[in-house]
Amino acid sequence: MARSERQLGEHSGQGLSEDSRQALRGLPAIHLILDRLSSIGSAELIAPAVLADAARETLDGARARILGGDSTPTCVNRLAEEALELARRRHVPFHQRVINATGIVLHTNLGRAPLPQSAIDAACAVARYSNLEFDLDTGKRGRRLGGVGPLLARLMGAEAGTAVNNCAGATVLVLRALCGGREVVVSRGQLVEIGGSFRLPEIFKVAGVKLVEVGSTNITRVEDYAAAITPDTAALLRVHTANYRITGHAEMPGVESLGELARQRGILFVDDVGSGALQTARRREFEGEPDPRAGLAAGAHITLMSGDKLLGGPQSGLIAGNTDLVRKVEKDPLFRALRLDKMTLAALEATLRIHLDPERAWREIPALAMLGASGDELRKRANTWASLLTAIPGVESVSVVQDQSPVGGGSFPGKDQPTWVVIIRAVGRSDEELSSALRRQSPPIICRVQEGNVLVDPRTVAPSEEAEFLAAVKCALAGK
Repeated sequence: MARSERQLGEHSGQGLSEDSRQALRGLPAIHLILDRLSSIGSAELIAPAVLADAARETLDGARARILGGDSTPTCVNRLAEEALELARRRHVPFHQRVINATGIVLHTNLGRAPLPQSAIDAACAVARYSNLEFDLDTGKRGRRLGGVGPLLARLMGAEAGTAVNNCAGATVLVLRALCGGREVVVSRGQLVEIGGSFRLPEIFKVAGVKLVEVGSTNITRVEDYAAAITPDTAALLRVHTANYRITGHAEMPGVESLGELARQRGILFVDDVGSGALQTARRREFEGEPDPRAGLAAGAHITLMSGDKLLGGPQSGLIAGNTDLVRKVEKDPLFRALRLDKMTLAALEATLRIHLDPERAWREIPALAMLGASGDELRKRANTWASLLTAIPGVESVSVVQDQSPVGGGSFPGKDQPTWVVIIRAVGRSDEELSSALRRQSPPIICRVQEGNVLVDPRTVAPSEEAEFLAAVKCALAGK
């Protein structure tokens, strides 16, 4: 018995009209729908299983509509079209390239720093086989960090460098490998939560280290650290408060004071600087993020930072310092669990090479180029957009205004960047409806919704993306 007939039998005593009975009987068999889809699915590389699931769901939906009282006849072509649209939606990858029109350079939800082109090329080049752990000179096993380690050491002014998959992982690993089972002293004002409810005391617990808190939320002096040191103390730890600032009546000792104290007492000084401000630390307009080289120069034995924030590279946790300590970290069993894959290593190495030339870094690393964009440049681009968007059907109004946008990624908290944005209003559509339509484009456009307005910021839209961006906005306004 056909499925539609079984359904008909199940509902025969529930007052179905004759039209509904006829509509149920008229539903095509699933293989007829699949016959219509097979050639299209092959051309678009949609898996047969995805097409079959879509056809089945479409047929079930049509049956449910009929049982709900809609007796409109449904032909196989219409059902095939519905199934194909459903299959195409299922076929779209979850992770997609998007155009970031929010103005937030290090947008955590959008993957933080966009990679420089040379890093993208490097990652693609090693996507197949590579000399990941193979020495091309000797023909024997090589060192996985052979490219990144020396570059990082050179840039940081350190003896050695290494890297793992993120800065939180680097912190856990360093504390575990160098301080496991012993005490580490840290200021109460630096007991940060780094996102996702992941707090520093929990990192200490995972690392098997005893946390010793000193000072108060707003004031900690070097004497507080000194008083807390015992024979069981392994290290002093400074943690950069990346996503917040304590202002007003506040005091924290500098890296020089902590470095000197650690040297006098014969213990380690670990400096976790977070955002990786290799270039921004040297420009006055970007003051506020610590220079990762400063701690090492002041006596820190090891320093940690992120690779995907102000460094502008892939997600990674970078470690630099004394050779013996770095090698000890690499020998810890946890290091293997946190190690980087070949594509990330290639992208990170390419990014570090760019940083060898600061002027090139500001030109070629997208995050730095976006941060360094001038107000005049941003206003000019915003005005150009506005003039082009005004003529698009469906636009109610377009205006250009001066605004502020955060850097993102926990960098420069409280120091939003001045920018120029375009405010778009659509005829008969709310801000949420328009922003939703923008997200449905290919590629999706991610904008800001603020006080009932849709805002797009040229700071984070690359010039090479402008044509796609404007075409997508046009489609969204047209209701496509």
